[in-house]
Amino acid sequence: MTAGDKVVIISGTSSGIGLETAVAAARAGWRTVATLRGSSREEALRTAVRRAQVEDLVEVRRMDVTDPSSVERCVAEVVADHGRLDAVVNNAGAGHVATLEQETVDDVRAVMEVNFFGVLHLTRAALPHLRESGGRVVSVTSVGGVVGQPFNEAYCAAKFAVEGFMEALAPVAATTGVRVVVVEPGAVASDFVDNAGLDRDAAVAAAGPYASALASYLERASSAFAAAQTPQDAAATVVGALTDPAPPLRLQTSDQARAFVGAKLADLDGSRVLGMTSGWLA
Repeated sequence: MTAGDKVVIISGTSSGIGLETAVAAARAGWRTVATLRGSSREEALRTAVRRAQVEDLVEVRRMDVTDPSSVERCVAEVVADHGRLDAVVNNAGAGHVATLEQETVDDVRAVMEVNFFGVLHLTRAALPHLRESGGRVVSVTSVGGVVGQPFNEAYCAAKFAVEGFMEALAPVAATTGVRVVVVEPGAVASDFVDNAGLDRDAAVAAAGPYASALASYLERASSAFAAAQTPQDAAATVVGALTDPAPPLRLQTSDQARAFVGAKLADLDGSRVLGMTSGWLA
């Protein structure tokens, strides 16, 4: 079977890593179903597809990962139209910057719905079809799914949950021929930060006892994203997870991300990580 016979569904393709992954997967020969929640940001995706001259391999469909019926309908329609499903890329997500006293529990639940339960909805709907094809589940998490980062409590909790869920699912899915991979980007130059919807000055003004720490964190974050990896480079790692005959469970998208994650995985008592992240707030 050639790559052109294989079908992949990718969530969250309106911008950034998702958009570039859709283009790169099609360039690699995959029949690519690029999904997004609404039509308002569809044009950027379609423009990128036209420029890459892969229109014949990319189709754009609606899917809201927070709505199980939307996910189930999309997966069923793709399988009905193509007769198979070989992979899903769980990419849809949303940033969120706040600390517990400055947000509601409903705010936290909303972050979990997109970043964690959305992954579960698509994975659950896809697994029966992936068993038939010997396919794979690729989930784009974050270095924030390994290292807890200040003012990212809800976001990191969601990404930690995805990491733990997929690490636990991987050996179970493997018994039925399905491979599970998580991809961990660091800072990526995309619309992701803007999509977090943070007004920096207003957030600092409203942060009360955390104002100084938040200002320091946001300054550090701005510096990190100023030297960020391109979404194209990050997407290359995601497509590698699709095409590698035997990918590992965990992949980072850059040397910076590997060093960052490695610091946590070698830090048995947490002192190294806390020393690092506390320094961001000074």
